[in-house]
Amino acid sequence: MRHNVAGKKLGRKTEHRLSMFRNLLKALVKNERIETTLEKAKNLRHFADRVITWGKKGDLHSKRMVYRYVPNHKLVKKVFDELAPRFMDRAGGYTRVLKLGKRDGDGAERAIIEYVDFVFKPKKQKKEKTAKGK
Repeated sequence: MRHNVAGKKLGRKTEHRLSMFRNLLKALVKNERIETTLEKAKNLRHFADRVITWGKKGDLHSKRMVYRYVPNHKLVKKVFDELAPRFMDRAGGYTRVLKLGKRDGDGAERAIIEYVDFVFKPKKQKKEKTAKGK
Protein backbone atom coordinates (compact mmCIF):
# COMPACT_ATOMS: atom_id res chain seq x y z
CA MET A 1 0.00 0.00 0.00
CA ARG A 2 1.13 3.55 -0.75
CA HIS A 3 0.17 5.32 2.47
CA ASN A 4 1.31 8.97 2.65
CA VAL A 5 3.00 8.81 -0.77
CA ALA A 6 1.98 11.78 -2.91
CA GLY A 7 2.43 12.14 -6.65
CA LYS A 8 2.94 9.61 -9.39
CA LYS A 9 6.14 8.28 -10.93
CA LEU A 10 4.94 8.76 -14.53
CA GLY A 11 7.22 5.96 -15.72
CA ARG A 12 10.39 7.97 -15.08
CA LYS A 13 13.31 7.87 -12.69
CA THR A 14 13.37 10.51 -9.94
CA GLU A 15 15.96 12.76 -11.58
CA HIS A 16 14.17 12.71 -14.93
CA ARG A 17 10.81 13.38 -13.32
CA LEU A 18 12.07 16.35 -11.29
CA SER A 19 13.86 17.75 -14.33
CA MET A 20 10.67 17.43 -16.37
CA PHE A 21 8.67 19.28 -13.71
CA ARG A 22 11.31 22.04 -13.54
CA ASN A 23 11.02 22.51 -17.30
CA LEU A 24 7.21 22.50 -17.17
CA LEU A 25 7.27 24.95 -14.26
CA LYS A 26 9.63 27.30 -16.11
CA ALA A 27 7.27 27.25 -19.09
CA LEU A 28 4.25 27.86 -16.84
CA VAL A 29 5.87 30.83 -15.10
CA LYS A 30 7.00 32.28 -18.43
CA ASN A 31 3.75 31.83 -20.38
CA GLU A 32 1.26 31.53 -17.48
CA ARG A 33 -0.54 28.80 -19.45
CA ILE A 34 0.73 25.55 -20.96
CA GLU A 35 -0.72 22.45 -22.58
CA THR A 36 0.47 19.03 -21.43
CA THR A 37 -0.97 15.66 -20.47
CA LEU A 38 -3.54 15.48 -17.71
CA GLU A 39 -1.36 13.50 -15.29
CA LYS A 40 1.58 15.85 -15.71
CA ALA A 41 -0.69 18.85 -15.18
CA LYS A 42 -2.18 17.38 -12.02
CA ASN A 43 1.27 16.69 -10.58
CA LEU A 44 2.64 20.08 -11.70
CA ARG A 45 -0.03 21.86 -9.62
CA HIS A 46 1.82 20.94 -6.45
CA PHE A 47 5.07 22.57 -7.62
CA ALA A 48 3.37 25.63 -9.12
CA ASP A 49 1.35 26.36 -5.98
CA ARG A 50 4.44 25.94 -3.82
CA VAL A 51 6.41 28.47 -5.88
CA ILE A 52 3.63 31.06 -5.60
CA THR A 53 3.39 30.51 -1.83
CA TRP A 54 7.14 31.11 -1.48
CA GLY A 55 6.80 34.18 -3.68
CA LYS A 56 4.15 35.57 -1.35
CA LYS A 57 6.51 35.27 1.62
CA GLY A 58 9.16 37.27 -0.20
CA ASP A 59 12.13 36.62 2.11
CA LEU A 60 15.61 35.41 1.17
CA HIS A 61 14.95 31.81 2.13
CA SER A 62 11.84 31.73 -0.06
CA LYS A 63 13.81 33.13 -2.98
CA ARG A 64 16.41 30.39 -2.59
CA MET A 65 13.66 27.76 -2.48
CA VAL A 66 12.16 29.11 -5.70
CA TYR A 67 15.60 28.96 -7.36
CA ARG A 68 15.55 25.20 -6.72
CA TYR A 69 12.59 24.74 -9.03
CA VAL A 70 12.99 27.73 -11.38
CA PRO A 71 16.74 28.22 -11.94
CA ASN A 72 16.34 31.36 -14.05
CA HIS A 73 16.88 34.87 -12.66
CA LYS A 74 14.29 36.56 -14.89
CA LEU A 75 11.60 34.02 -14.06
CA VAL A 76 12.29 34.15 -10.32
CA LYS A 77 12.02 37.92 -10.50
CA LYS A 78 8.69 37.48 -12.31
CA VAL A 79 7.43 35.15 -9.56
CA PHE A 80 8.24 37.66 -6.82
CA ASP A 81 7.35 40.89 -8.64
CA GLU A 82 4.36 39.94 -10.82
CA LEU A 83 2.78 36.58 -9.94
CA ALA A 84 2.90 36.52 -6.14
CA PRO A 85 1.38 40.00 -5.62
CA ARG A 86 -1.60 38.97 -7.79
CA PHE A 87 -2.43 36.17 -5.33
CA MET A 88 -1.86 37.98 -2.02
CA ASP A 89 -5.54 37.80 -1.05
CA ARG A 90 -5.85 34.13 -2.06
CA ALA A 91 -5.09 31.34 0.44
CA GLY A 92 -4.23 28.65 -2.12
CA GLY A 93 -5.32 27.02 -5.34
CA TYR A 94 -3.42 29.30 -7.69
CA THR A 95 -3.68 27.02 -10.73
CA ARG A 96 -6.50 25.55 -12.78
CA VAL A 97 -6.45 22.37 -14.88
CA LEU A 98 -8.78 22.22 -17.89
CA LYS A 99 -9.30 18.95 -19.74
CA LEU A 100 -8.99 19.02 -23.54
CA GLY A 101 -9.75 15.45 -24.59
CA LYS A 102 -7.61 12.70 -26.02
CA ARG A 103 -4.51 13.23 -28.15
CA ASP A 104 -4.73 11.73 -31.64
CA GLY A 105 -1.39 9.92 -31.73
CA ASP A 106 -1.42 7.88 -28.55
CA GLY A 107 -4.77 8.63 -26.92
CA ALA A 108 -3.24 10.41 -23.93
CA GLU A 109 -5.59 12.75 -22.10
CA ARG A 110 -4.54 16.38 -22.74
CA ALA A 111 -4.99 19.31 -20.39
CA ILE A 112 -4.22 23.00 -20.02
CA ILE A 113 -2.76 24.21 -16.75
CA GLU A 114 -2.94 27.94 -16.10
CA TYR A 115 -2.98 30.45 -13.28
CA VAL A 116 -6.48 31.17 -11.99
CA ASP A 117 -6.40 34.88 -12.91
CA PHE A 118 -5.00 34.25 -16.41
CA VAL A 119 -6.70 36.29 -19.13
CA PHE A 120 -6.30 34.88 -22.63
CA LYS A 121 -5.07 37.44 -25.15
CA PRO A 122 -5.04 36.17 -28.74
CA LYS A 123 -1.95 36.97 -30.74
CA LYS A 124 -2.25 39.83 -33.18
CA GLN A 125 -2.55 38.63 -36.72
CA LYS A 126 -0.05 39.91 -39.21
CA LYS A 127 -1.40 42.14 -41.92
CA GLU A 128 -1.06 40.79 -45.42
CA LYS A 129 1.59 42.44 -47.48
CA THR A 130 0.18 44.34 -50.40
CA ALA A 131 1.93 44.07 -53.68
CA LYS A 132 3.10 47.42 -54.93
CA GLY A 133 1.50 48.20 -58.27
CA LYS A 134 3.40 47.32 -61.41
